[in-house]
Amino acid sequence: MLKGAITAIVTPFKNGQLDEEAYRELIEFQIKGGIHGIVPCGTTGESATLSHAEHKRVVETCIDQVKKRVPIIAGTGSNNTAESVDLTKHAQNAGADYALMITPYYNKPTQEGLFQHYKTVASQTKIPIVVYNVPSRTSLNLLPETMARLAGIPNIVGIKEATGDLKQCAKVVQLCGDQITVLSGDDFTVLPLLAVGGQGVISVVSNLAPSDMAGMCTAFFEGNLARARELHYKMWPLMEAMFIETNPTPAKTALKMMGKITGEVRQPLCPLAPQNEEKLRQVVQKYGLIK
Repeated sequence: MLKGAITAIVTPFKNGQLDEEAYRELIEFQIKGGIHGIVPCGTTGESATLSHAEHKRVVETCIDQVKKRVPIIAGTGSNNTAESVDLTKHAQNAGADYALMITPYYNKPTQEGLFQHYKTVASQTKIPIVVYNVPSRTSLNLLPETMARLAGIPNIVGIKEATGDLKQCAKVVQLCGDQITVLSGDDFTVLPLLAVGGQGVISVVSNLAPSDMAGMCTAFFEGNLARARELHYKMWPLMEAMFIETNPTPAKTALKMMGKITGEVRQPLCPLAPQNEEKLRQVVQKYGLIK
């Protein structure tokens, strides 16, 4: 099911290439931590700087390693509709459970253009599609009314709402009802979104603390609001630290501190400023992820 804590997993690099061994180990770390799903090739996976061949390999490697233990929501979006069709067909044929499609960036389509973009991809594929709305990255906002139209398309089944706007998130839930699953795209808003009808999160923080993010969602669904709130505030310093600079640089740097990856990011991203790396180290250490 498309529910609970889903990790937008980083793509580890070594000497500029996919570090497949580290990637497979990260996936195992996630599953052992009780995570409810994994997103390869999302924003946190640096999909924007992967070649098409790398993108497809990352998705295929994730599917191979997971072996159906948790759902895989493969990133397949683009600002080019034909390219989105190609990547979505690949995810479908490779065996992903869902496709995550960001709204087209840079082009600035109208709301009608957004609707037609998703309709075209959905009409040429069968895989369930999750819309990804993140105006801070794309410079456009998919409105709740447009999402309500998209919810009428059978294989559009969810939305990752990363506006950080609870009013908009609640409006999507209100307009779409049980037709789609609404997931938070911001770690800060997971708990309040669950309270108004959301079903989970596609998370950055869970790269580091999968058991806590999964535990928060599980506690909420079990009715243990005190435990959910406790975990929410426990993770708050990590949530802030993950955006001390542009995601995914802080997440990859923290995973490097934990001894899991090299921490390499691709240009135009660059390593953390020394003062921010030290701030991050203090947070990660205080959290108990490193000594």
